[in-house]
Parts: sequence; C-alpha cells; structure tokens
Amino acid sequence: MKLRSIIPLALLLTIGMVSITGCQKGDLIDNPNVAGNSSIVPLSLLLNHLTATLIRSEEQPFAYSQVAGQYDIANYSYYRGTNYYTFGNSSDSYDILKYALKLQQQATSQLGNQTNKYYAIGQFFKAYAGIWLSQRVGDIPFSQAGNPSNLTPKYDVQHDVYKNALALLDNANTLIGALAVGSTANAAFDSGDIFGLTYVQWQKVINTYRLRVLISLSKRAVDNADLQVPQQFATILGNATQYPIMTANSDNLVYKYNTVNRYPTFTLGYNPYNNFANVGATYLNITTATQDPRTYIVSTPAPIQVANGKLVSDFTAYVGSDINLSQSALLTNSNAGQYSFSNYPRYYLSSSGASAEPFIFVGYSEMCFNIAEGINRGWATGSSSTWYTNGINASLANYGLTNGQVVTIVFPVTSTDPVSNPKNLAQGAVWGTATVNIPQFLANVVYAGDNAAGLTQILSQKYVSMNNNSGWEAYYNFRRTGLPAFAQGGTGIGTPNNQIPRRWLYPATESAYNTSNYKAALSSQFGGTDDQFKDTWLTK
Repeated sequence: MKLRSIIPLALLLTIGMVSITGCQKGDLIDNPNVAGNSSIVPLSLLLNHLTATLIRSEEQPFAYSQVAGQYDIANYSYYRGTNYYTFGNSSDSYDILKYALKLQQQATSQLGNQTNKYYAIGQFFKAYAGIWLSQRVGDIPFSQAGNPSNLTPKYDVQHDVYKNALALLDNANTLIGALAVGSTANAAFDSGDIFGLTYVQWQKVINTYRLRVLISLSKRAVDNADLQVPQQFATILGNATQYPIMTANSDNLVYKYNTVNRYPTFTLGYNPYNNFANVGATYLNITTATQDPRTYIVSTPAPIQVANGKLVSDFTAYVGSDINLSQSALLTNSNAGQYSFSNYPRYYLSSSGASAEPFIFVGYSEMCFNIAEGINRGWATGSSSTWYTNGINASLANYGLTNGQVVTIVFPVTSTDPVSNPKNLAQGAVWGTATVNIPQFLANVVYAGDNAAGLTQILSQKYVSMNNNSGWEAYYNFRRTGLPAFAQGGTGIGTPNNQIPRRWLYPATESAYNTSNYKAALSSQFGGTDDQFKDTWLTK
C-alpha cells in the first residue's frame, strides 16, 4: 500500500485540541481546523470513522458486487449500468489502514499501553485492510505501509500478508478477551461503534471473520504448513471460551440504513427503475430447483409465465436472466416478460430499507457454512450436516420466513404489454399469493455427506444466503472453488475473452508513486504484466 504519510485527520475537532486565537507569525503553515500528528484525537471519534466507513459503495445491495455475483442483471445500461466484468484498477483500503494505525497510535499515547480495547480493535481493522486489498490484487505493501518516513514501502508477498493478518486477528481476540470479563463482556464496546456491539460480540466478529479468512485459504492449506490453516480452524472451534464465535443472527455485523443513509436502490437512483434489471439465472436456478421459499421473497414470476397460465406460487414460473447475453437481447427478452424481476415493494418502496432484509457485513449464516466446509474438508471434527442446516435456517430467519406463512406476490414493473400483462396490472398490484413450505425445502436439500456433493451443497446454499449481502464474498467463493458455476463465455461478460477475471489491476497510484516496487511485484507474480486473468498465490 502506498501511503506517502499518515495524513492528518481532516476532522473539525474543537474539543481539547486547538485554541484558535488568530494568525501569528510563524504559524501560517498550520491549519487550526485539522488535527496534526501530535494532536490528541478522541478515540471514540476515530472508532466511529472506522466503523461508519468500513463498507464500500460497490459492496452494498444492488451494487456492482451483486452484478458480479450474478444476482442482479441489468438490461438497460442508462439506468442500471452494464454487466461487464471490466474490473479495471482496484479501489483501495488505504483509508481503513490509515485510521487503524492512527487509532493504535492515539490509543498507545493516550492510554499508555497496547492492551486497551482501541489498540485491539485497531489490529482487527489493520488485518481487514490488508486482506481486503490483497485478495483483490495479490502482493501488497503491508508490513511497511503507513510509515511516513518510507514513501516507497516494499510489497509483502500474499502469503506473508495473510500470515500477518491472521496473527493480528488472534492478538485482537486475546486483548479484547482479557477485557471482556464479568459484566464488561456484555457491556457496549464504545459509543463510537456504529454497529452497537458488546465486547464479547466484537470478539465473535473477529473470530468469525478469521474463520472466513482461513476458509479463503483452502487452496493453500496443504502446501503452506507454516500457516497452520486446518490447525487454526480446529483451535477456534475447539475452544469457545478463548475463541467465542457467533451463536445467532443477533451477533451479526449489520450495516443499517435510514432516511439519511439511504438504502442503495434510492442512493443509486434505482428506485423508479425495477424494469431495467432482472434477477440472475445463477441464483434462481438454485432456488427454484430446490423449492426454496426465498424465491418468493427476493423475486417475482416472469410475467409471461403467469400470463400463460402458471400460478405465482409455481417455482417453474420464476426464470432468471442470463448474464452471457448482450444487454440489447436482455432488454428485448425482459420487455417480453421472459425474466423475473426483484420484489418491488421489498426493495424499492422504503428509502431506509425498512422492508428489506438486513445487510449483513459478517454474519452467523455464512459462519455456519464456513464451518460446515471446514469439517467437510477434514479440518475439524463435528457435524457438518448440523452446521449446514443451521446456516440455511439462519438465512431463512433473516428473511423473516416461517413455515405456513402466506406471501403476497405483487406485479413488479410498469408494463402495458398485452402479452405478458393481459390483465393490465399496475406496478405493485396484488398478483397472487404463495405459501411457504420450509419442511419441503429442507427435504430437498438434505446434506449429502462429507464428500464432493456435500461441498457443492454447502457452497450453493452459502451463495444463496449472500444475495444482497456480504459484498464480494460470492465472487471470491466462485473464484476459489468454481461453485456454484457462474455463467461466462458470452458477449455479455464484456471482457476480451468473455471470461470472468481472476483479479483486479493494482490501484493506479501504485504504478505512479511506488513504481519500482510495483514493477518488481508484477514481475514476480505475473511475468511483468498486470494481468486480470492470472491467479494470485491465493487461488492458484
């Protein structure tokens, strides 16, 4: 990571920091409204910034990560963008790293130790920043990043970034665990934490995230014994006292929207335009084949299917859009009523997202599937079937689904087409109802065992649970495992070979400001070219 300096916090702090008495000779280079490196910055304020800005715009519901995950497919670029996998230069995680380091520095200087909660949580954010960028591009500056006296930090190999990050997460858990005793365990961690977690819940987040990182290393678990991937995985599962993990959806790291921080369909200006995107076939092919009731919640039937006589409760009436096709073909097919649309009142009527499922940043359902996968791979003992089923049930609960529930299906779009809309229904008009049958669904997805078929089930159900959640995790899981199989090969993919890229290009700032180290990293990894279609160490 290229950090020319630890940039002073551009925050207007008036409490206990600066006394503005007017311009005096010799102080013209100082901005009295900006905290300098030697200033005292409230620790809660630094934590607030980190928690409030942790998520990126591209990771949110209906954003680019959901298109790349083949959940949401645009049919008209003017209103909903393209479906192209033209990743280009990656954005970066420099701001997360910068504030994590600043939090640790301030916590050390203000509290006089490195065992306090702020220093501990800073280690989590530092690890998160490193993983976030490395999994996108490969080797990155990490161990030297953030040193203002080193303007050209060396690149750490991806192996070392992950090893370092896992150690930081382990230490963060240990430090917070030493503080989370007695009544403090369930006390609010800090007023600056927008997630509103307790001490022990932050421990759970850290360890649950660590399980995600370990699972992401599945292709490197055997040939990199020093990382001790299976051993770390088993240690966390084997000691709930030292390594508490999430036990329910109530422990989820949830990103909340309101009328100011609006739900993405409103923020992105999509709320009038449900017509111009369809639910992806990669998603619906899984849910309809298993009679998954989440189908009724996320999507609506393809209008032509109902016009031709199918009930809105018939899973075969739900048809996904093929991202392989050109947008002109997608628009023609969509206008003819051939594809399913998103649930209009659920995602498009509330600017605060009050009707939508919560956006889960790191959650219990994913953790259950990660544990099931680890056991399936032989990394730990336990019942992968139980964890797999727990993951499914936790996801169903996030949608508020209960057995026997009657779901109202509404007409999803504005259409006067007499073929697909013969009754001339208005957008939002009641179209029919469907009854939720959870036992039937669970019977259709009974775990096949600790084998390849079982692993396919785990990864497929994890994918379904990540719709409009978890940022890029669906894409990362596909890249790592090939499951579920994403559609590619058609012109709609938008790359020169119509294949999905394996990585992003490095941030443009790297080639401009850290040229020598940047070129060395390209040479050692990709033969000297910043190639999107070559795997990094993580996924080779």
